[in-house]
Amino acid sequence: MANLKHIRTRIASIKNIQQVTKAMKMVAAAKLRRSQSNMEQARPYARRINGVLKNLLPNIDRSLHPLLAVRGFKKTGFVIFTSDKGQCGSFNTNVIKFAEKAIHEVGKENAELICIGKKGRDYFTKRDYEVVESHTEFWNELNFGHAVEFTASITRRYLVGEYDQIVVIFNEFKNVASQRLVKFNYLPLVVEEDEEVDTTEYLFEPSKEAVVHSLVPRHLTVQMWRFLLESWAANMAAQMTAMDNATTNAGELIGRLELEYNKARQAAITNEILEIVSGAEALMESSK
Repeated sequence: MANLKHIRTRIASIKNIQQVTKAMKMVAAAKLRRSQSNMEQARPYARRINGVLKNLLPNIDRSLHPLLAVRGFKKTGFVIFTSDKGQCGSFNTNVIKFAEKAIHEVGKENAELICIGKKGRDYFTKRDYEVVESHTEFWNELNFGHAVEFTASITRRYLVGEYDQIVVIFNEFKNVASQRLVKFNYLPLVVEEDEEVDTTEYLFEPSKEAVVHSLVPRHLTVQMWRFLLESWAANMAAQMTAMDNATTNAGELIGRLELEYNKARQAAITNEILEIVSGAEALMESSK
């Protein structure tokens, strides 16, 4: 039977861990509420501007803007969103595996990576992937300026010809218990085969060129902002779920240890009683 002092020490240690996981769950829940609110506000605008641009693409001359140019796909830039820290279940593992599969489809030698988040950067760097850019330690201060900064860097690489296409991989927030892995073709701007195309003729005011030059950069920045908000909300949901599970598991383990402690204590009391009775009987026998 285990030592009583050892069991008491283990119970106290697990209770301390349980308090930490419970506090982390509450912090993640507070951050999730804020991030989910921001994400839900950004979603309609991001989807609407994406739809408007995709409807315009068949009706405009791609020479109007350099970001509309379509080149043969040789070099692909992957923008991969992960978190800076762990303790969020399979959040990072899933997106990394999903990204590896997408990279192998184009060939590791034809891919370069831009990692948003420390976990992705560390994983791919250790495995000799070509990580050309990374951004970390900003999630808690996330704002629209980060989207502007990242978009400017990525589009610059595309314009100078470093990449022929840019693919974004991130976790989209579905609900608190689950996320959806998404592969988004960021550049070039094309209409996917499964997307519906509006063939309506448009009148442009002040001009088609002015509308395109205004809409394209705005679209890319807004989509980047959505990627950041979706990934952050999904990360907080995954962390909250992981900490809730850890707190529950700690409670179950404490229950089993307390049962073991009570059994060991009862056994010790029984042994002491037997020793006392045996001693008393021995004294009685010796006094006869």
